[in-house]
Amino acid sequence: MRLREHVVVVTGASSGIGRATAEAFARKGCAVVLAARREEALEATARECERHRGARTLVVPTDTTDAKAVDDLARRAVEEFGRIDVWVNNAAVNAFGRFEDVPLEDFRRVLDVNVMGYVHGARAALRVMREEGRGTLINISSIVGAVAQPYSHPYSMSKHAVQGLGSSLRQQLRVEGVKGIRVCTVMPATIDTPHFEQAANHTGRKVVAMPPVYSPERVARTVVDLVRHPHREVVVGPAGKALVRRSRKNPALAERAMARQTEKTHLSHEESAPATHGALHVPAPGEGAVHGGWGGRRRTALRRVAVYGLVGAGVAAAGRRIGRELSAA
Repeated sequence: MRLREHVVVVTGASSGIGRATAEAFARKGCAVVLAARREEALEATARECERHRGARTLVVPTDTTDAKAVDDLARRAVEEFGRIDVWVNNAAVNAFGRFEDVPLEDFRRVLDVNVMGYVHGARAALRVMREEGRGTLINISSIVGAVAQPYSHPYSMSKHAVQGLGSSLRQQLRVEGVKGIRVCTVMPATIDTPHFEQAANHTGRKVVAMPPVYSPERVARTVVDLVRHPHREVVVGPAGKALVRRSRKNPALAERAMARQTEKTHLSHEESAPATHGALHVPAPGEGAVHGGWGGRRRTALRRVAVYGLVGAGVAAAGRRIGRELSAA
């Protein structure tokens, strides 16, 4: 089947990676089913998608923590377009803070959206794909699914769970002899989206995007390519690739590198911030946006500087090795 004939469901399509992914599929002429909590933002995404010749859209406001709502999303997609070829689990939230300082209601909400939301999506998608005998399920994870971070404990936990979900589903399909359904996991590095401004924050410091920062379009291109050429796991961003490689060779070093970089560059040392639940429990107002204003489109020496910053005092030699790996990436 040609890509332009695919029917694609994208959760979290109101902003960031999800919105960029929906537009990327629309650009290829696919039918795109847009899901998120914010109907106004989904309608704005639909307008952008429909600018591309041949693209068709369906807006379905959905809270992915509601299993029935996700089942209804799948049903609406099939009713409108006849099938589901690709399902992208992307809707996710974050909460920053010391482990003891993040309210339990925020902790639970992150796990509910980022883990159970993906479970609901996978169950709904696989039910349809099994009937068709084919399909691609793509779970958007993160490099923190390989190397956890301080200050974002529930998010790190949730992305490790997404890695496990993808692996266990691939194994289940294999032992059942199902060959037409693919399960892929995408692990972006830091991406220029509104994610950081919309996160809950209990650190007392302003959350900023940890460099190097890459564009959401880069992730979207990866997702589209996976439909053509499926892979188990794909890391987006050279810095992320280097860190994940290092975590497999020397997990302790990777942890120290991530801890130092997070403390140094992920939370502002100059700007304070009041405690907020962000968009965890109530969606952010407005039409949404793909970018967060963090400069993900720029290709500058800042990326190389930040990569070397991953290692710092005490691990400088390993830093040079990571730098060489990045140059080859």
